[in-house]
Amino acid sequence: MSTHPHVIVGLSGGVDSSVAACLLSREGYRVTGLNIRLLDEPDHEPVLESSPLRVSSLPEFDFPVFTLNLSGRFLREVIGYFHEAYLAGRTPNPCMVCNKSVKWFGLFEAMHLLGADLVATGHYARTSLTDGRHRLLKGVDPQKDQSYFLWMLSRHEISRTLFPLGGFTKPEVREMARSFGVLAAEKKESQEICFVPHDDYCGYLESALPGLAERVEGGEIVDPSGKVVGKHRGYPFYTIGQRRGLGISTGEPAYVTGIDANRNRITIGPKQALECLALQAEGLNWIGIDAPSEPFEASARIRYRDRESRCIVQPQGDDTAIVTFAEPKSAVAAGQAVVFYREEELLGGGTITGVLRTPQT
Repeated sequence: MSTHPHVIVGLSGGVDSSVAACLLSREGYRVTGLNIRLLDEPDHEPVLESSPLRVSSLPEFDFPVFTLNLSGRFLREVIGYFHEAYLAGRTPNPCMVCNKSVKWFGLFEAMHLLGADLVATGHYARTSLTDGRHRLLKGVDPQKDQSYFLWMLSRHEISRTLFPLGGFTKPEVREMARSFGVLAAEKKESQEICFVPHDDYCGYLESALPGLAERVEGGEIVDPSGKVVGKHRGYPFYTIGQRRGLGISTGEPAYVTGIDANRNRITIGPKQALECLALQAEGLNWIGIDAPSEPFEASARIRYRDRESRCIVQPQGDDTAIVTFAEPKSAVAAGQAVVFYREEELLGGGTITGVLRTPQT
């Protein structure tokens, strides 16, 4: 009998989570798969049920898989958040909220119900245990590193989570998938939000929130001086940095630089008007360091594919901060996350709540 721990592996049906499960099984872990259902009819009392899902055609990777329907929780915690953010004039990131509030919630529920020791996912990230602390690190493949999406996890969750793919590149994972007989080995990756058909969030909002388009259409478009230069289809249907689909001609390229939900107004301006030197963030969660009380230097991303920039983080309280950058950042959007790093280690992150055009002292 294996002396390795019992691990619950989140299975999405894709190549990454399938390879993660096979790797752990090959290393001797007792693997149980968990397929979390997000878009089924909501269950008031989620129950673990045996699932027919298989990840590999090879008998050595034939381990039990359970299904947990968390559609009700997903509807409340993720889809509800998505709606509220756009209605407030913010740009949400539902994948981060789903990781914390649904996926890790489900993995830990299954871990407790099945008496397992650890959980695992197919995210491209790593952990290490140094100086008695479990730390969250970037994946070694800079094209696939997904640590940015995990800043909301607690230290306890990090301490009980394995990321088997963190030390590999995507081509290496594809090759392992073929050698493991993974059924999803050639499956293409999806970059879309799972509940937004065809990645058309505007069409989704119109369908999901009946009457929204009629309530918000005809709002004002103003230039940096406040002069009305046109009408728009409704503030929720625009994002910071958007250039296409404005429906006006200003003689030069114009971008959405501000969204005012209360007045149903969007502000446009030239590209340089998108730049800022500082931002406000709240809801901060710290993994790599204790909650700071003094300013400190770090590097930060304001989007998943953003280039890291040097910054100074100035704590304003238990869970708020002002972040001042060494170089201007462009198209900073309220509702997105700012995530802090020190070399390979993720220190923490928070939700952007405002933009400051001049640095704070």
